[in-house]
Amino acid sequence: MVTIRDIAKTTGLSLATVSMVLNHAGRRIPASTQRLVERTARDLGYSPNLQARSLRNRRTQSIGVLVFDITDPYCTLIVRGIENSLYEAGYMPVLTDLQNDPNRLRRCAQMLIERRVEGLIAIANPVHLGTDFSTMIQQFKVPAVVIGSEVTEGAFSSVVVDNKAGTSAAMKYLAELGHRQIAVIKGPRAMVDSNPRWEGIRDCARNLGIQFNPALVLEIKRKNSSYEEGFRVAESLLRSGKPFTGLLAFDDLTAFAAIGALSNSGIRVPEGCSVIGFDDIPGAAYYNPPLTTVDQHLETQGVLAAGVIKQMLAANLPSSESTHERVTPHLIVRKSTASAPLARTKAK
Repeated sequence: MVTIRDIAKTTGLSLATVSMVLNHAGRRIPASTQRLVERTARDLGYSPNLQARSLRNRRTQSIGVLVFDITDPYCTLIVRGIENSLYEAGYMPVLTDLQNDPNRLRRCAQMLIERRVEGLIAIANPVHLGTDFSTMIQQFKVPAVVIGSEVTEGAFSSVVVDNKAGTSAAMKYLAELGHRQIAVIKGPRAMVDSNPRWEGIRDCARNLGIQFNPALVLEIKRKNSSYEEGFRVAESLLRSGKPFTGLLAFDDLTAFAAIGALSNSGIRVPEGCSVIGFDDIPGAAYYNPPLTTVDQHLETQGVLAAGVIKQMLAANLPSSESTHERVTPHLIVRKSTASAPLARTKAK
């Protein structure tokens, strides 16, 4: 590994001079000398020893990023927003994945603490993380932001989407298309988004005078949504024999699965049934048919969370300071929705 000693030997300069130039502390050093050091460092392939530098200035330039499932499209888009924002400021994300296993929480947290991260961003949607998660965050004693979980108390910041507004807009749109017989696939109870999304649908329907058939309101039973689980629940809706012309899905993966189940039963989307998702994950615009969905600006949530961390570190604010951001979603209308058909939707 090339060191500053190698650069000093090659240039004939002192270690102190080389060190000041590479650490941008050599304001009184002639510009020609600075250029010589920088050119030599580049030619020799020198890279700074970040571990040594962090010991000197007690800065690691790293931010811990804790996700519940990196394979979930919800997480990957948020992580991209975080990474892009941190990259611009010279910070490196240190990613840990809980893999939907709360038993991994303490070990993952310990790994981040050992690496002396300067801040923490946690994508903490699952309810089952519970109070242990809040306790763990406070142990870091660094600026922390939780994405996806409403924070009413505690010494950390949050970024959340207005789930109720999103599903209310979706419900209202179906009603405007003439749909009155509407099926709903609710999210799993383990996800904090599930209840407010259902409340948005239910409250909007009540205001519009629309009543749901209980047989057409089903729930994903597992801890997280998946195509397989969404397909199973959609098939259950069809087996009930109850007619419906519109379907509101918990998220886009569930909506994709519902479209597959409807197609298998001979029901075309949107001619026989309109389907709306939630998230606007990659692929939603290119599905067959392109999916009408609620865009909750996932990358923006990541950017906002990283921005809060950067602002707190730049201002040297104490970790007890907190900021709470709420993102307003909006409905994106595509080709999976249409006016309600005259014939009622039934499995064939």
